[in-house]
Amino acid sequence: MKRPILYVAITNHGFGHATRTASVAATIQKLCPNVLLIMATTAPRWLLESYIEGDFIHRPRAFDLGVIQADSLTMDKDATLAKLLEIKKQQNSLISSEVNFIRQNRVDLILADIPFLTPLFAKAANIPCWMMSNFGWDLIYRDWGGEFVAIADWISECYSKCDRLFRLPFHEPMSAFQNITDVGLTGGSPRYSADELRANWGINAPQDKTILLTFGGLGLQQIPYENLQNFLDWQFITFDSSAPDLPNLVKIHDNKYRPVDFMPICGRIVSKPGYGTFSEVTSLEIPLVTIPRDDFAEASYLLEGITTYNHHQIVTPAEFFTGNWNFLYELPQPPQQSEKIAKDGNEAIAQAIINQFTHK
Repeated sequence: MKRPILYVAITNHGFGHATRTASVAATIQKLCPNVLLIMATTAPRWLLESYIEGDFIHRPRAFDLGVIQADSLTMDKDATLAKLLEIKKQQNSLISSEVNFIRQNRVDLILADIPFLTPLFAKAANIPCWMMSNFGWDLIYRDWGGEFVAIADWISECYSKCDRLFRLPFHEPMSAFQNITDVGLTGGSPRYSADELRANWGINAPQDKTILLTFGGLGLQQIPYENLQNFLDWQFITFDSSAPDLPNLVKIHDNKYRPVDFMPICGRIVSKPGYGTFSEVTSLEIPLVTIPRDDFAEASYLLEGITTYNHHQIVTPAEFFTGNWNFLYELPQPPQQSEKIAKDGNEAIAQAIINQFTHK
């Protein structure tokens, strides 16, 4: 019997899409070890390996770009538009080269988060394309207006050819999609015991004074690390390799560790708006400190989700970038809704995919 082959295509933007999709791919692999995963993404292999423990094929390919950014909050719209127009011009050759690969490798199903050309690959290769996300790129670009509106229309048209969307929590309507299944939170689960982490990394502050600072794969140039001097009996944890050496800042430089591994020993997580972090902190029920982001349309849905379902503090960019971080002395706000959110997204998507393989 032929092994089921799943082609997983991931948006070429930051690390968030790669980690949330890799956590679903890892669940598929655990429940169905026979599956062959082909991960089509420019995200580095080490990042995928920190989520997927078994084997997979890494195909470094980019079919979209998200937004061209200098860091996690600074966007270059002109460069983004130029690149999108280039993709539109080259779409036929991008599609045909990928269809050849998909056919040669006898792929059974595409799972995509959320490159808009993948439904067109699937149609041409005559296999189903399923997608997963809490937003589409058409939302982001349409919000920018001008020449981006025609780009957004083109992307919505591509999305409309998707066979099934798994819509993640904290989502926009995603109205371009015809067939939507809502699922629970997705993301990684902590792998290490609290004692092991504390011992290995010399973390001895009490939990309420242990704070994880996480700003995604692109980092943030202007984090005011000098504020940590106001909290000398606290401990802060960062994955930012360019962070300064400070006595109360623990820099994690080992790729086998992920932010989610440290979340359970922290009293709070400080992060920009991002689905992956928001989903993992809400799953683990750890308070989150974040800032609004007016130029990226997904952010308002994320902030609404986090205020509804998790303990939170929304601080202004001024408080964050130029203030003294006194917000850390304040108590987070409770979630606005007492009802818990479903946390079974990884399993729900994985099970649907495995069922599709077994009923082919």
